Amino acid sequence: MTQPLQAPDVFTREERRIIQRHRTPEQVQQFLRRLPYNWELHGETLRSFRQVVRLNTAHCLEAALVAAVILEQHGYPPLVVSFESKDGVDHVIFVFRHEGRWGSVARSRDAGLHGRKPVFRGIRDLVWSYFDPYVDLTGRITGYQLVDLRALGRYDWRLAVTNIWKVEKYLLEIPHRRLRSSDRRYLRLLARFREYRKRHRRGPVVEIYRDRQRWM
Repeated sequence: MTQPLQAPDVFTREERRIIQRHRTPEQVQQFLRRLPYNWELHGETLRSFRQVVRLNTAHCLEAALVAAVILEQHGYPPLVVSFESKDGVDHVIFVFRHEGRWGSVARSRDAGLHGRKPVFRGIRDLVWSYFDPYVDLTGRITGYQLVDLRALGRYDWRLAVTNIWKVEKYLLEIPHRRLRSSDRRYLRLLARFREYRKRHRRGPVVEIYRDRQRWM
């Protein structure tokens, strides 16, 4: 655990209410699930916690930053993991440790890419739990990296009222660890996804994935 920011008065009344009501990763995950997904219908965005609260919508990176801000106030370091995918549709999750095990908080358009219970021995194991549900018609995780957002220094990624593109740029430019996976496994998952979509053209893909008891 780390010390939270020393100036709680920087938050608005509504921001403080949200922070006070969501003290655990599980509670923050529930909060994010209730938020409408930000489909960026009027152009790309990268909003801070303040703007997400004001506009009541978030996409995956915005949600990871929201989790980082809220849980930082309860002593969790602001850590995220950035995924790279072969189709360029990357993903970012907030990660935390509990009793020596890693878990995550996340928001996504895809049901299988939300948070994970803290049951994983290391970051690589946690990332592997996302490999199967990441496979759709184009997606496949190829790399990942753990990032401490405090590396951004004085840059205001928490409460800025303008888009915080520096965060995205930083995550894109840092070296990622390669995640090696077999083509046989990937092609099997791809075939299963295609078959599922023939039968269910819309809606979340959930039941075809294993280890769902580890999802949060």
